[in-house]
Amino acid sequence: MTADELNGEWEGHDAEGVIRRAWEAFGEGLVFATSLAAEDQVITEIIARNGWPIPHVTLDTGRLFPETYTLLAETEKRYGVRIRVFFPDAAAVEALVAERGVNLFYESVENRKLCCRVRKLEPLRRALAPYRAWLCGLRREQSVTRAGLRVVEEDRANGLIKVNPLAGWTEQEVWGVVAARAIPYHPLHDRGYPSIGCACCTRAVARTEGVRAGRWWWEAPEHKECGLHSGSRL
Repeated sequence: MTADELNGEWEGHDAEGVIRRAWEAFGEGLVFATSLAAEDQVITEIIARNGWPIPHVTLDTGRLFPETYTLLAETEKRYGVRIRVFFPDAAAVEALVAERGVNLFYESVENRKLCCRVRKLEPLRRALAPYRAWLCGLRREQSVTRAGLRVVEEDRANGLIKVNPLAGWTEQEVWGVVAARAIPYHPLHDRGYPSIGCACCTRAVARTEGVRAGRWWWEAPEHKECGLHSGSRL
């Protein structure tokens, strides 16, 4: 079935129902790519509670917060899952830094997207390559660029089906489930970080700022995607 057909059938089902249908439809061809954000932790909990043997993958860009590694280990222990970590190609990172500097991303949108391409897009491509579909924790409420997010989409960049079980969830719903089920989450969320990625590109935000204001804060709002989140995430 196409992404449009699947979306027509799965839109309106709760997150657990969407994940169940994705597992039934794709089986061993389904993977979950987690960034360890609160939304992704909710998905991990749902998968573990149902005993679905869906593999988990994540990315280590080489510039993550120390707390991210602590949460990764805690999540694996809590849910009895091994999260496979994918790293950027070392030679590509060395060449990038040699040519444009260690903090190139602050200099232009082009440089930042190039850094994301090397440190995130390419490793994600390798992580997803063996599969037919992947689960993602994106929500429509997160930004204006995600307002049209569908439960099932075609990921043209990677040639897969992308499934967004929490597409229609509010932030309040996410944190309600985290609290109710005592799901481990990133401690920086309590310090005002709504979006947690690379330490160099992420900051705490005021309550009056948007969810995406903390990611690539030096850029205009319309630039705050890298291809992972819009066209193809993490």
